[in-house]
Amino acid sequence: MNFKTACDQLTDCPTHDDIARAAGIGVQTVRQARMDPTATGYRSAPGGWEKAIAKLARERAGELVTLAEDLER
Repeated sequence: MNFKTACDQLTDCPTHDDIARAAGIGVQTVRQARMDPTATGYRSAPGGWEKAIAKLARERAGELVTLAEDLER
């Protein structure tokens, strides 16, 4: 593995699209739920968002552990 590949893997994060798919909602809903609550287009986060984000976080954590192990070999 080279430096660029390692950096790319380290900084590759879930997107709004990934979050929407995991939560079973539309991308626009993700964007609106992330807005300042005083904004006109703000919408509350959908129910069950915690489990969807937790799943993505665990997947990402596993990817980062694998990256670290690969680099330490």
